[in-house]
Amino acid sequence: MNMSKITPQSLSGVTETLLITLYIRALESQRPDALLTDENAVALVRQMDLDPSRVLAKIDEETRVATVLRNREFDRHAKDFLALHPEAVVVHIGCGLDARFERVAERNDQVEWYDLDLPEVIELRRQLIGGEGARQHFLAGSVLDSAWLDTVSVHRPRPFLFLAEGVLMYLEETQVKSLVLTLRERFPGAELVFDAFSPFFVWANNRRVTRTNIGARCHWALKRSQDLESWGDGTLAPHEAQRSAGVCLLDEWFPFRCPEPRLGRARWVRHIPLLAKTMGVFHYRLGKMAG
Repeated sequence: MNMSKITPQSLSGVTETLLITLYIRALESQRPDALLTDENAVALVRQMDLDPSRVLAKIDEETRVATVLRNREFDRHAKDFLALHPEAVVVHIGCGLDARFERVAERNDQVEWYDLDLPEVIELRRQLIGGEGARQHFLAGSVLDSAWLDTVSVHRPRPFLFLAEGVLMYLEETQVKSLVLTLRERFPGAELVFDAFSPFFVWANNRRVTRTNIGARCHWALKRSQDLESWGDGTLAPHEAQRSAGVCLLDEWFPFRCPEPRLGRARWVRHIPLLAKTMGVFHYRLGKMAG
């Protein structure tokens, strides 16, 4: 790892939010009761010229704990999928500076793992973390570009898992829908795990961003997890219908419904659906694998 001090001057807006989650992971990892341990995050925060007080300004403890729980939930999904499909292809969309590969797949000698993010983030990742490995690859570009889809398509018909943490809420609904349906049609049978905010939370987040200038404005909100199951109905040719077979919700998870004591005063919202489901992690199967 390159241990020279680096200031992430090239980051702004949405990409700057990766610093928030990075510092939260680093801070959490140094606790004796850590819910998630990420020594890479600790090393990166020491290496980079970060101002922690600015990065975490006006972010309360409950939100930090919920972010850690969310991060851990994504790790769980990746571990579970690889336990069933060790030869799988995993695409970590919006990887930021997260060392998820090291946490969940480094000892797997069959997986093909792709970390995808914008060019400036991948460049920063190369400077701070280093290059790629035999089974870990970097993809520099937008999730909305088609080039990365062509790159990972060479691995079909292997099982595919797409992870999108802290990404889709910053896109427009038409963009999210196009991405989901493209993944369904190009990788039938793949699984997709992403986090999303409720309309209420998007509204509250955007007010906070305007007030504090911390974070980035959101655009897409998920009102009901079942809404994705109706996307694309009637859009397929008859010969494609059985192969794709729609979008199927497998499970959903909400950090504010967890009994975690460190959520503190936020635990009471478990009893109020509007608040308990303000943010969640959603797991879908995209179509049906051929054969």
